[in-house]
Amino acid sequence: MKELKKEDISQEVFDLYDDYAHNKIDRKEFLQKLSLFAVGAITLPALLSFISPNYKDTLVIKENDPRVVSETVHYESPKGGKKMNGLLSKPSNTKGKLPGVLVVHENRGLNPYIKDVGKRVALENFISLAPDALAPLGGYPGNDDDGRALQRKRDRNEMLEDFIAGYEYLKNHKDCNGNIGVVGFCFGGYISNMMAVKLPDLKAAVPYYGRQPETEDARKIKAPLLLQYAGLDKRVNEGWPAFEKVLKENNIDYQAHFYPKVNHGFHNNTTPRFDKEAADLSWERTIAFFKKHVKSS
Repeated sequence: MKELKKEDISQEVFDLYDDYAHNKIDRKEFLQKLSLFAVGAITLPALLSFISPNYKDTLVIKENDPRVVSETVHYESPKGGKKMNGLLSKPSNTKGKLPGVLVVHENRGLNPYIKDVGKRVALENFISLAPDALAPLGGYPGNDDDGRALQRKRDRNEMLEDFIAGYEYLKNHKDCNGNIGVVGFCFGGYISNMMAVKLPDLKAAVPYYGRQPETEDARKIKAPLLLQYAGLDKRVNEGWPAFEKVLKENNIDYQAHFYPKVNHGFHNNTTPRFDKEAADLSWERTIAFFKKHVKSS
């Protein structure tokens, strides 16, 4: 069987996966359309395996890494009306209180990639919390397909309140100095934008390829924003001009970076949408932004 490489895959396949991952088409239609690209030595099972997340071999921070301490914590979400949990991570050599970063997952729950991101944040000398919006439904079910199905059962505004409750939990944690930033990916990017709308004390927000707030909401933003966009992400990027207009008109502190020729999800190193150059540069910018706005606050 031919070993697939990123350059073997048509951009249409990435666009098709994006439609499936964001619930624009169901699995049956996804497989039907994907089969059209299975030609010659490229079989449908091989194509499906290649495009799907690989969590086994992609962890940046290994489970037993002695540099970071992680634990599952539980908290209440009064406005969301839910019992929540998440992965709390901090460097193992912690001395004194640390600034905090909330890490918000995509539209499929707290999967291994997002847990790993939480640990990456901790190694930069922050205390991080990565909540699981699927906690009220039993938590991330072990695969992204079922995770997406579960998350569709939840109300988006209730989930926003659950993440805000996570912000409050982290802000008041004994090892946190009360300064909090947020980073989120896809759905989590939207939540990061909305937390900047809802929380005037938020120190910084870094939405990755996240849907933008409505104009009336965007005007309320007080936190500095670092906005990370994928050049090929037409679906999300179409909302940028209106958002940029509001940010400029209201003198909101923001930086926006568009990474050319990369797909939505370029930071996620578990799928072939991953682009190492863009991911590394965007992450360097993210950590520098947090060190400036969260640590120095």
